[in-house]
Amino acid sequence: MTVAEEFEEANTKYVAKFDKGSLALPPARKVAVVVCMDARIDPAAALGLTEGDAHVIRNAGGRASDALRSVIISQRLLGTREIVVIHHTDCGMLTFSDAELRDIVKKDTGESVDHIAFLPFSDLEQSVKDDVHFFENSPLVLNVPVSGYIYDVKSGKIKKVEDDVEDKAK
Repeated sequence: MTVAEEFEEANTKYVAKFDKGSLALPPARKVAVVVCMDARIDPAAALGLTEGDAHVIRNAGGRASDALRSVIISQRLLGTREIVVIHHTDCGMLTFSDAELRDIVKKDTGESVDHIAFLPFSDLEQSVKDDVHFFENSPLVLNVPVSGYIYDVKSGKIKKVEDDVEDKAK
């Protein structure tokens, strides 16, 4: 059985008990969470979320610039008024550079991906600060509270990342 077929089977069981069909389209807690796609992170369990609570936007590294399109939609059309950025320990984004990945793709496919920024980072805490600042300073993002955290994949604990530098006003 393929994994997709396993999903179909699991969905049949899920549907039998499904009772969330009347949830409103906008997230109840008015928050967008930008988090890494790493399979070791379950944002709902880690943050105490249930269906309908939040927009959870996942991408490699939980990078802000990659999530911008979704955050704009979340804020402008669906009323979110807070952003939480979560990166994590033992992240694959700490293990390569854009140049290294571009070389791998070119070697494997013959195609150039020089136009793609894969957004790796070398300092986990700084990457959170950079992404918080990205949202705080983007003219496309509403002036809302933005918080940053590091999720520890060994313990499940989140740690707030504080910035010593005052943020510039929009």
